Amino acid sequence: MLQILCLTLCGLLMGTRADPGAVLRLGLDILNYEVQSAMEESHILEKMAAEAGKKQPGVKLIKGLSNMKVKDVLVPVITLNFVPGVGIFQCVSTGMTITGKSFTGASMEIIVVLNITATNRLLQDNETGIPMFKSEGCEITLGSVKTNLPSNMLPKVIRKFLDSTLHKVLPGLMCPAIDAVLVYVNKKWVNMNDAMPVGQMGTIKYALTASPATTASHIQVDFSPVVQPQKGKAIQLMDEGEAPEFPEGLAEGSSQLLLSATFLTAELALLQKFLNANIQDKMIGELPPQTTETLAGFIPKVAEAYPKSKPLVTQIRIKKPPKVTMEPGRSLLHLHGTLEMFAVWRRGKTPVSLFLLEIHFSLNIQYSVHENRLQMATSLGRLLSLSPGSSSVGKFNAKELTTFITDYLQEAYIPMVNDALQVGFPLPDLLAINYNLAELDIEENALVLDLKLD
Repeated sequence: MLQILCLTLCGLLMGTRADPGAVLRLGLDILNYEVQSAMEESHILEKMAAEAGKKQPGVKLIKGLSNMKVKDVLVPVITLNFVPGVGIFQCVSTGMTITGKSFTGASMEIIVVLNITATNRLLQDNETGIPMFKSEGCEITLGSVKTNLPSNMLPKVIRKFLDSTLHKVLPGLMCPAIDAVLVYVNKKWVNMNDAMPVGQMGTIKYALTASPATTASHIQVDFSPVVQPQKGKAIQLMDEGEAPEFPEGLAEGSSQLLLSATFLTAELALLQKFLNANIQDKMIGELPPQTTETLAGFIPKVAEAYPKSKPLVTQIRIKKPPKVTMEPGRSLLHLHGTLEMFAVWRRGKTPVSLFLLEIHFSLNIQYSVHENRLQMATSLGRLLSLSPGSSSVGKFNAKELTTFITDYLQEAYIPMVNDALQVGFPLPDLLAINYNLAELDIEENALVLDLKLD
């Protein structure tokens, strides 16, 4: 059960080898929670215990004891321990009350406390590739046995009961609970390799990179995400050299998800064409009117070409895939493209290009999680470069437009970027993890989600 989780995680990782774009580190917090939930929701121990009260083939009835029934199965206490390089060793401590009639006709009650221990090995379905777990080395250890039988009956009756029923029957009835819970937990993994949509832009699939590595403190699962546009080839994750690492000082037994900057860059590449903009509103936020008269305040030659004020239309095109950079506490989105301004003569007439600028600017990114999707919101960072391309109003110093363009990007363009980002990016779908509770930290070249249970 507990180890189910562990092995589950381990197995899922089998796949093609590639540099991980996302890494899941599973600690005992989530594993314990998921296994405990699976055991409680499946009621498997109660079902197994109920079978113990039935007549079993090859098991003789105990002389002097009748109407044997099992009731009051205690809530199991599950303990998991990592076995480096193997998986998880689990111990389930529970108990039950066995009732019946003694040969005197009096009600009999025997309270048994026991431990179920096992180690799980990971198998993989040859046809589907889906991991399957099989427990091995299951053992039942009796912790204590208490009864209300008269003391003069204890030696013979209890010994016979232990030998013929508990020692012989319970292992065969209770050990299958391990496999049954594993099956139950595996249901929470079946969608993990499914491609998840990013609006109408494409899909993201968290492909397993390799077999998970089990250490003394966690199971590490490496993903090589497949970022697939709606049309065309998958977007390759760029090799940026050293792989990002989890920060030090994380709570013992805790779980984290690391998303590399290269992976986030690939995700944002899905949105590249949606970051293009055609803006023709005359009044935008707190900006002055978007007209040739306003523009002439920065480029006097515009007034010569357009003595009568004309409305402006601005076209922004992102020419290179967006790029995410990260350093502790800060993340930037870099955009390279062109900004071209047009004058509108009259309705129905093709706007006339005034000039085209090559532009590079950065946006500050704030991250959050909503409905298990990573959300981003941006604000203008810096206008990093502005250089002239074509111009119909003669030569001018592009730097003279720095203030004008900076204000324009902040007021007119950034809201459009944030609208596009509202689609959100799906996170790995496994073990019913609630990412909404995570605490987010920006580290060197990575976003780390410190996963919480509540």
